[in-house]
Amino acid sequence: MSALVLVLNCGSSSIKFALFETPTQPLQPLARKPLWNGKVDGITSPTPTFGETGVTPGPVALDAALPYHAALQYIRMRVMARMAQGGHHIAAVAHRVVHGGTQYADPVRVDAHVLADLKTYIPLAPLHQPFALEAIEALLTTLPGLPQVACFDTAFHHTLPDVEKMLPLSWDAWERGLRRYGFHGLSYEFMSVALAERYGDAARGRTIVAHLGSGASLCAMQGLHSMATTMGFSALDGLMMGTRCGALDPGAVLYLMEIEKLSLEDVGHLLYHQSGLLGLSGVSSDPRVLLAQEAGHARAEAALALYVRRIVREIGALVAVLGGLDMLVFTAGIGEHNTVIRTRICQGLTYLGVALDADANAQNAPLISSPTSRVPVAVEPTNEEWIAAWHAMALTMP
Repeated sequence: MSALVLVLNCGSSSIKFALFETPTQPLQPLARKPLWNGKVDGITSPTPTFGETGVTPGPVALDAALPYHAALQYIRMRVMARMAQGGHHIAAVAHRVVHGGTQYADPVRVDAHVLADLKTYIPLAPLHQPFALEAIEALLTTLPGLPQVACFDTAFHHTLPDVEKMLPLSWDAWERGLRRYGFHGLSYEFMSVALAERYGDAARGRTIVAHLGSGASLCAMQGLHSMATTMGFSALDGLMMGTRCGALDPGAVLYLMEIEKLSLEDVGHLLYHQSGLLGLSGVSSDPRVLLAQEAGHARAEAALALYVRRIVREIGALVAVLGGLDMLVFTAGIGEHNTVIRTRICQGLTYLGVALDADANAQNAPLISSPTSRVPVAVEPTNEEWIAAWHAMALTMP
């Protein structure tokens, strides 16, 4: 029986999973493509769905009283059925955990003690942390002998210098753990592997990676290590996103609470779910939808303009921190597939000598800059699931 690593990425309304087959020969690398993957979506909605590799998503019945546990159980049932067909067994489970705090700079095998530690970080990421921990706890209870590994979105940014981690608050806030942690670390860690493989030493210079998806951030790397990033204490900071505000004058939040009398819960919902592209446009959080409507829709046009402007501005700030730019890389859903957004961003970077090859950009080619560009511009698909599976394999298998 071949051994599989199951990767779980648990969000508030969806659970993504992927199964990776471990190598059968010594020194053989872990395949980048999962053997099988899928997702339960809309867990808390009236119409949850299940989709998998090569199959159109369809409705799935979940217990309305415990929908999250029911979704986990449904995935487990489907995975077990799949393994019975193929003669496989699960050797380990890797979990994407958003926050590792100051303690966890590397992936860790989870036991009851580690789980208790990770629960103390829930206040640092209340909208993300609890769901992964719920899945870990359920598996610790039902399958206590199954190795589980937590892989942290904050871990890659432990190389940030202290001056990048500090918040301009009182010193005791720093001592209590209020600092800039950075996120999307599994994506950036995969980039550090993939870019080194594809470009060698050229990727080890001053590189900025733009992870542009529904959530979005930038990471400035040198020597393939994180030197600065746009997300900070929370996943709200930095770039404008699909529904999240990005960097915002805290005075605006005080105004909303003091003058407009919004509650803490109302403000949280506004900043996480009703801002960004959706909030400004009133139409959609998806740039593809807004691009199709912007010609006749002033708010859609304004939302896209600010979205691009904020990315260009933050790239400029990171170039200043790095002291120059040797490579720009786009990744994640928008970064990998949206030709127009990439074009507009790069038009704002011509002062750096950035120039695109229109044909290569239209084809989402690995290298989309023109031969005359002073800065190579690349498109590199991310693979957070693989990096998590690789860590789980390294920690649990001989």
